[in-house]
Amino acid sequence: MATGEITDEGVARLRDRIGVPQLYPAPPHYRRPGEDAFRQVARSYGDDNPLWSDPEYAVCTRWKSSIAPPALVGGDSLIGEDRLNEAELESQADLKGDPLRGVHAFYAASEREWWAPLTEGHRIFRRTALVGVVDRPSEFGGRGIQEWTAQAFQTADGGLLGAQYRMMYRTERKKARERKKYDAVTVEPWDEQGLDDLDAQYALEAPRGAEPRWWEDVAVGDSVTTLVKGPLTVTDMVCWHVGMGMGMYDVAPLRLAYRNRQRIPRFYHRDELGIPDVMQRVHWDPAFARKSGNPTTFDYGRMRETWLIHACTDWMGDDAWLWRLRVEFRKFNYVGDVQWVEGEVTRCYLAEGGRPAVDLDLRARNQRGEVTSPATATVLLPSREHGAVRLPDPPGGAATLESAFAATIDRFAKDR
Repeated sequence: MATGEITDEGVARLRDRIGVPQLYPAPPHYRRPGEDAFRQVARSYGDDNPLWSDPEYAVCTRWKSSIAPPALVGGDSLIGEDRLNEAELESQADLKGDPLRGVHAFYAASEREWWAPLTEGHRIFRRTALVGVVDRPSEFGGRGIQEWTAQAFQTADGGLLGAQYRMMYRTERKKARERKKYDAVTVEPWDEQGLDDLDAQYALEAPRGAEPRWWEDVAVGDSVTTLVKGPLTVTDMVCWHVGMGMGMYDVAPLRLAYRNRQRIPRFYHRDELGIPDVMQRVHWDPAFARKSGNPTTFDYGRMRETWLIHACTDWMGDDAWLWRLRVEFRKFNYVGDVQWVEGEVTRCYLAEGGRPAVDLDLRARNQRGEVTSPATATVLLPSREHGAVRLPDPPGGAATLESAFAATIDRFAKDR
């Protein structure tokens, strides 16, 4: 029976699933993503880089064709058909149900890496497994659990694309409401001068594009070009869903909603008119957001993750390669809030195999001066001395999806 509470028994049952490959709960939003998918994903988070959206431009770059924006390679249910062997498929019955059913889940952190570009028309496979269950007390809702899931991705012709870790933070809804941590948060209306200032910032923004950012020209302390994102509107989230799909719960309308409701009935709660609707509406229904302990509706952590990716790719230019990104989501980003995505270079060095690399400290900061999402990234840059960027190797020198995924799981255990 669902209690909405984090119990020792539920945590133990969850830990029994660590390392067991699982079918992902939603099919991929894009089965064979092409130029249209690349463009729609980039547009969903406000990215107008022609490398993703203009084939005539992209053919003149080092990549020789349009490539997917990094946000597309991964991103939960965006891409990847499950690839499990017969024994793994037979074990799926043991993974049904949520041992912490009724306990709220917030997307709280992500670690991603990219090994190769995705070009159009590929069929893509993925492997998914729970890799960590960590007890971590929560200021927001009493006891908390970090639930870490790993995924790896490969094209049907054998090209390994990348991997990610996703952390869902589980908190008890009732305790979150009782603590009322965010009751004091207010979002003030924007006046004309404030909006004019934001418009002036938007007018200055553009991707670096074809102009190389040479490794030799970068120094510790250099600023990453600031991007502004906001004021956040529900329309922004609608546009984000157009490109990104509806996520792991496979939210859908009308007859498809009926079928989804039969599949996961507890994800649906009745609204004020008595109509079953998804719990995901905390992002667009203020009354329902307040039931989760928040003063109003708020964004997705994955949105800010795409904004941090956007800041990296705008800054680094088309000849560079975003290798790694790690981001935490420490505060909510409410409708009406603005986020400034900013950062600095913290290290310039030769990474594995003599690859010229830089590390970045990044953050999303709101109009109240709060850092809502601290992040770090590693970018490979072209070099006058060392030449063009050489793409990173998958972990452990893996050549198959299964070996890359095994190495991803092993690395998580070693790092923690």
